[in-house]
Amino acid sequence: MTRLASIRSSPRVVDGSAAASDLELGADVCVIGTGAGGAVTAAVLAEAGLDVLLLEEGGYATSDDFTMRERDVVPKLYQEAEARATADAGIAILQGRAVGGTTVVNWTTCFRTPEDVVDHWAKRHEVGGFAYGDLVPHYEAIERRLAIAKVEVESLNANNRALYDGCKALGWEADTLRRNVYACMQTGMCHLGCPVNAKRSMLVTIIPDAIDRGARLVFRARADRLEVERGAVQRLRGTLLDAGGRAPTGRTLSVRARRFVVSGGALNSPALLLRSGLDSGGVVGTRTFVHPALGSLALYDRPILPFEGAPQSAASHHFAHRGDDVGFFMEAVPWYPGLGATAVPGYGAPHLALMREAPRSALHVALLIDGFHDDVPGGRVTLRPSGAPLLDYPIVPRLWSAFRFAQKRMAEMQLASGARRALSLHDRPAEVAGREDIDAAVDALRWEIGAVPVFTAHLMGGCRMGDDPASSVVRSADLRHHTVENLHVIDGSVFPTSLGVNPQESIYGLARLAATRIAGAPR
Repeated sequence: MTRLASIRSSPRVVDGSAAASDLELGADVCVIGTGAGGAVTAAVLAEAGLDVLLLEEGGYATSDDFTMRERDVVPKLYQEAEARATADAGIAILQGRAVGGTTVVNWTTCFRTPEDVVDHWAKRHEVGGFAYGDLVPHYEAIERRLAIAKVEVESLNANNRALYDGCKALGWEADTLRRNVYACMQTGMCHLGCPVNAKRSMLVTIIPDAIDRGARLVFRARADRLEVERGAVQRLRGTLLDAGGRAPTGRTLSVRARRFVVSGGALNSPALLLRSGLDSGGVVGTRTFVHPALGSLALYDRPILPFEGAPQSAASHHFAHRGDDVGFFMEAVPWYPGLGATAVPGYGAPHLALMREAPRSALHVALLIDGFHDDVPGGRVTLRPSGAPLLDYPIVPRLWSAFRFAQKRMAEMQLASGARRALSLHDRPAEVAGREDIDAAVDALRWEIGAVPVFTAHLMGGCRMGDDPASSVVRSADLRHHTVENLHVIDGSVFPTSLGVNPQESIYGLARLAATRIAGAPR
């Protein structure tokens, strides 16, 4: 039996869907969510000798379940089976739902939080509990454990190489990325869970570490609300879900703990606090950021095969800082049949013609860096009647302007890389074959909700940290709730702005810092 199989079958791992009766549990610390924040927090606290209980709403999938077929895997690993979206359906939201969270399905891109972003938080958002230097040893420890290493230019697949070469041809900054993989077999299927366990996700690294150190895990267990009395959480109430992860089994979950850590990620963490009556004077759910992204499709006369190789291995931050204008960064994304079909423009025969171009096409995205301008306040998480989270994210004029500029630069980059045509993803796309045609074609497009696909896989904010209780939810030193003394929020929801980089390593580092401080506090 492999180590991962033995962990999955450990008596410390409980499948909530199979529970024959209600579960009443206790622990020193209850961690709600097993993604980047929750897994790291649990491992640190378990290593410190605390009795840690992990709760996960999703299922416990392993590489045996990762068949590399979208129809098999997507319903198991994504919130709302990859159909989650903003209130107006204007932004598609890709967010994981499984043991290991979004780390199971992301494209392995790792960045430390930019130092200037940490400085901005201190100056503009009263984040005084740590400086960039405090995070560095935690990044280093995570990088060792997850085998995070920089990609060599020579190993870029053609999709990423087109972005890299196109930027270099124009004199723009571009570089290869760092990835959390070991012995990667370049299947290109990171979006569907790694079939060979090469991706160093929480599923195969930190969660097993935590369980080896004595932590317990209950999956298919949804946290419904926290019961707060006398300034402390007294109990968590939850629902056990069936094997499909959708319907309640009729069994419930009750947890008493000395300390609770909410790590459901942006959207889910604010929703839990709201269901618990903890709105922090209306602050919870506000300033939710998403790096809103749009794409550009390039068609080549040479093979690209965007479904093979490392999905993301190059990026350009040349336009990240644009002063009064919203900045953005560019990355490559893979092309799977289902994902590609939803992105490719057109209907009927034109759509089919573009789908047949897949082996000779590249798909690139521009991700806007939201949260650094006063008129780009992000979105707000509220609750659906069911209690599930709902994100309202207005795309304000400054973002539409940045989208238009980014669309032009992506087309310019793609043509510079040798593409014969570049197309926007609008319902009636701009299609250009020469740089001289770009401005007129893009300016003529409809820039409004519904006319162009906008999407995100980077969810941040909603429970922001800071040292002013009037404008933040948790304090920055240890991410403890300002008014509930035994409650912490440790995940990407605490970021006061977006990051301008893919968020997973930022969450790892901050979680490890906060958990280390919690472990060292008097008990």
